[in-house]
Amino acid sequence: MSDYQQQAHLLSTSLKLSLQPVAIAFCDTVPDQVKDFDGIVPAGCTFWQEAATRTFATSARDHELCSIGIHTHNMAEAPASHPDQLQASLQAMIGLDYVREKEVAAIPVAQQSAKHIVYGPLEGFPLVPEVVLLFAHAQQGLILSEAVARVDASAAPAMGRPACAVVPQALNSERAAVSMGCCGARAYLDAMTDATALWALPANKLDQYC
Repeated sequence: MSDYQQQAHLLSTSLKLSLQPVAIAFCDTVPDQVKDFDGIVPAGCTFWQEAATRTFATSARDHELCSIGIHTHNMAEAPASHPDQLQASLQAMIGLDYVREKEVAAIPVAQQSAKHIVYGPLEGFPLVPEVVLLFAHAQQGLILSEAVARVDASAAPAMGRPACAVVPQALNSERAAVSMGCCGARAYLDAMTDATALWALPANKLDQYC
């Protein structure tokens, strides 16, 4: 059994997860055995739920209906229209007072740009993962928070909109973070029930968390 299989098994059984741990890797070259995502999704967060059962690679064109996700994940080769779409999305949210202009700059963005993002179940992931996502309810979150506090020597920040910002937060800080979701994630993901939050763990510390 590989390290990833052992970690996935331990996380799934000890926490009694309803969805398998999801691994994420940013890369410029996709392994030959990994297929491109087929289909269209309304937001990048949809990939998290899909990735609990299969592995696939995405590029900016797969995320293009989600300008916020392209921004937070710092995706290379974004469509030429992306800056305008991002500004339109932000202005719409500012107009609704969902986000305030001074808060926009504080939204985490991945430090390194990448052409592709590979998603898939942790147990058979074909790359070295960078972030691992867990869908957890409050009781599971209690156990996670205690493990995170022991390893990170601090509590995981609890984040709100946009949900996709939890990935660069964990990636950049190399510390765990938890997202309460956002309107988009809770609209598009069946896994984001009223009782569920999303945990993002830096994969290079996963063995310690386990």
